[in-house]
Amino acid sequence: MNIRIRDDTTRETTMSRARNPLLVAGLILMTLGGPTMTAANETTLTIVNPPTLGDPTPNGYSTAVIVPAGRVAYISGQGGFDATGGISPDFATQVKQAYANLGAAVTALGATPDMVAKLTIYVVDHDMSKLGVLTQEVTAMFGGALPAQTLVPVPKLAVDPMLFEVEAVVLLD
Repeated sequence: MNIRIRDDTTRETTMSRARNPLLVAGLILMTLGGPTMTAANETTLTIVNPPTLGDPTPNGYSTAVIVPAGRVAYISGQGGFDATGGISPDFATQVKQAYANLGAAVTALGATPDMVAKLTIYVVDHDMSKLGVLTQEVTAMFGGALPAQTLVPVPKLAVDPMLFEVEAVVLLD
């Protein structure tokens, strides 16, 4: 897996109305698995952190990740349950275990952490004291190839002892 990190701001020009049907046809073909402008084996994610938005990496995420046309997998929310179904009442322990579970799911797909484009995380009763734990674990798993990420504070999750859950979008080879 290759990762390009782009810290510049990119502007796209507006297409004329005559080209809009071509754009729609191209999007339909891409959705249906037709020919694309990307090489068939292209698996390079491009990380984009425009300087006008500030550097998000100290907080453990990237502003945007461009995923080339290809196969995409969606990993369901992973909580802090261990292999026996047990769950610690400690937030940091749950986060660590949830990222271990996410890593196992990524590996089961034949993927690696640098192929994860997007994370959505859910934190029960989020406050700023939890951000350090989150940043530490996401950085431990992803290093400098931080995926785009959204943190959603919630009052509770599916199972009462759960304090943390993470789901992912993964680009496959």
